[in-house]
Amino acid sequence: MTTLTTTPRRRKAVGNALRARLCRLLAPFALLVGLTACAGSGEQHVTVMVPWDGQDEFGAFYSVVKDFEHDTGIKVDVQVTRALTQQLDAAVTADAPPDLAVLPSPTAIARYVRQEDGAKRAAVLQPFDEKTVDIGAYLEPFQGLGQVGGATYAVPVKIDVKSLVWYDTETTGKPRTGSTDALSSFAREGGLGWCLGLASGPTSGWPGADWIADIVLADAGTDVYARWASGRLPWTTTAIERAWTRWRALVGAPTLKKASDYGFTKATQAMADPKPGCRLAHGARSALAAELQKEPRFDFVAPSAHAPLEVSGDFIGMFTDDNPAARTFVHYLSGAQAQQTWVDAAGSSAFSARAEGIGYRNAVQQRIAALLEPASGHPLCFGAADLMSPDVVAAFYRAVLDYAGGDGDAKTLMSHLQQVQPSPDGTDQVPRDDICSDPT
Repeated sequence: MTTLTTTPRRRKAVGNALRARLCRLLAPFALLVGLTACAGSGEQHVTVMVPWDGQDEFGAFYSVVKDFEHDTGIKVDVQVTRALTQQLDAAVTADAPPDLAVLPSPTAIARYVRQEDGAKRAAVLQPFDEKTVDIGAYLEPFQGLGQVGGATYAVPVKIDVKSLVWYDTETTGKPRTGSTDALSSFAREGGLGWCLGLASGPTSGWPGADWIADIVLADAGTDVYARWASGRLPWTTTAIERAWTRWRALVGAPTLKKASDYGFTKATQAMADPKPGCRLAHGARSALAAELQKEPRFDFVAPSAHAPLEVSGDFIGMFTDDNPAARTFVHYLSGAQAQQTWVDAAGSSAFSARAEGIGYRNAVQQRIAALLEPASGHPLCFGAADLMSPDVVAAFYRAVLDYAGGDGDAKTLMSHLQQVQPSPDGTDQVPRDDICSDPT
């Protein structure tokens, strides 16, 4: 739980929010012990579970929360946890979920819609009506990714572009494009190293998984990418195996070996080190270390015009159906005013999935946001790992670490991953036809 108390008004708000959460958690026992202290406050409350604890991400979200509380009088209890999936699962199992929670992927959305309740299936996520969410105001592919069976169960609140390569403008010339071939030549000719770290706690390996998915998308195209990401194309397919070997050739075996147990944050921070070292990094701006984000000398290069881009997003879903304040908050959060507040507060590290009505003040942010527009000609494809079942994702990340460390060749690792891959008709995999947008 993150608490910010700088004024009497905010201390009162936080106290009310804490009381609201305590009441929700103790509600199942109220009839047994005669609990009455929660009644009579007269205030509306909404609880929301989020995974952001950094100054930039949480600070931007909290700016929206403060505006909402001021405009509506509804108090928001923000529950902050880095172990969101585990805590949310525990809360759902205990029948004491938060009103709202941030979900990291369409797979998570579908899983909670199809959540098993004993011997029967019961929807845990509650659908949004058109009065709450205008899903048509959002960019593709984000419109469909929050839907299951035609109903909208989640709305994107923050998105980013993963297919970017960052470089130091003071020590490095600008790469021609972000294509694998162009970057390989650029790095080789300039003697430039990649700032790459794969260690990231329980999700170690994810930076490599994103990069490999990016190569699949660039080399094989949106159709192959979408079929692979949704479990309809085997890992043993030549295009998938080739992406791994292309990654090793681009980065270099020695760099991969070091990266297998090198921290992701340390690797991005190394770009800001004035001593000679790595000068290139791959990934979304919001994922990079705060020190790197604030350095004006860093710029990015994207794939060539009309090349597909890998994107990501955080969605918010509703887990209770008896709190109108929750719908009010989602309606507010998904609107242009709140999205603009979020973008402004986040500086250059957050982007909105709304198609219109959002302005970007930072020049680098403006260029990234332009890539998301249909007029750019770039098809947008959601991150592959975010579309896979939890078991496959864990195996994918493990394979990345093994491959980087030299413990296995691509062909053997792909065979192992295929053994973990569930049937596309199974409940653990959700084949989708809306993974990629079509800007034409």
